[in-house]
Amino acid sequence: MAAVYACSPVQTRGRLFAEDESEFRSPFQRDRDRIIHSSAFRRLKHKTQVFVEHEGDYFRTRLTHSIEVAQVARTISGVLGLNAELTEAVALAHDLGHTPFGHTGEEALAELMAPFGGFDHNAQAIRIVTSLERHYAQWDGLNLTWETLEGIAKHNGPVGAPVPYALEDYNARHDLELSTHASGEAQVAALADDIAYNHHDIHDGLRAELFSTDDLLALPIVGDCFREVDAKYPDLDKYRRRHEALRRFFGVLVEDVIAVSRANLAGLDAQSCGDIRVAGRMMVQFSPSLWTDLKVVRKFLFSQMYRAPSVVKMRADVTQVVDDLFPLFMARPEHLPKQWRRDVEQAHGEVALARIVSDYISGMTDRFALETHGRLIG
Repeated sequence: MAAVYACSPVQTRGRLFAEDESEFRSPFQRDRDRIIHSSAFRRLKHKTQVFVEHEGDYFRTRLTHSIEVAQVARTISGVLGLNAELTEAVALAHDLGHTPFGHTGEEALAELMAPFGGFDHNAQAIRIVTSLERHYAQWDGLNLTWETLEGIAKHNGPVGAPVPYALEDYNARHDLELSTHASGEAQVAALADDIAYNHHDIHDGLRAELFSTDDLLALPIVGDCFREVDAKYPDLDKYRRRHEALRRFFGVLVEDVIAVSRANLAGLDAQSCGDIRVAGRMMVQFSPSLWTDLKVVRKFLFSQMYRAPSVVKMRADVTQVVDDLFPLFMARPEHLPKQWRRDVEQAHGEVALARIVSDYISGMTDRFALETHGRLIG
């Protein structure tokens, strides 16, 4: 049963462009389905999570990560009495704005775009779902509900000045109330993101042999999970041992969020979803003690995985790809595909052209960026 503070599809603030609603699906279900059927969502299949897409079929991509986030988010949302359909829509869309090559690609593009208004993947996700997906007869974008757009824009908290241009442009037409917190559903999606990547990055790091299970025994939470498994299943083979321990780690994070968030919501005594937005702090949180331990785990992953020599080498290689492609398209926009040239013709000035080039490069998959670089630059 939905809690009084859940977002209600019946009371949605609606869409920028009015349209008849479905007899069979709620507005939030339709949002979720439009996101799943979007071109940007399909492209996540070949976009980096940590390892570049071609480095191994086993490692997570942005697509599998987004699916894992949505699964965690639905579970937590359901337990807290929130609207699971809205939560899932935000979770599935939260990484649509990511560039090829993950955060490495984003850092490179942000530096190149600094003179032209910068680049932010959350804001770019809004630009994608409100403008760059051009499949419908009556509007650009997916025409999502206000609640889903708000969740994509603010799931990590209020958006302060300066507001990224990709978000500011849309917000001027459809006020997403950027200075407040997002709904409880969007906050769940944000914490589910943290849970998913902390869990699966450990798994992928082990698979890539960047560290060993022995290295994990010294870490808080994770080490305890391994010791629990060893005590209960002393003769378990190493792969089952690893999976069983990480399954427990996953469960600890989820259970902590549920317990803390339940207490926060009860203490707030929210009577509507609006009360959560104006509470002045996140209602969906880890406990302080678990967050302290999780920061130790994150520090370990940063040093042993995200900055491992092999990953650093690949970071340098793919940064060069972005660094080469951006000035090439700025100088020679005729290299852009035909469907982009109308936008180029209508662009006035270098800033407008740079934003078109940024849209194009950020939408590339890892493999397409590498192929394009090889074809145009060598």
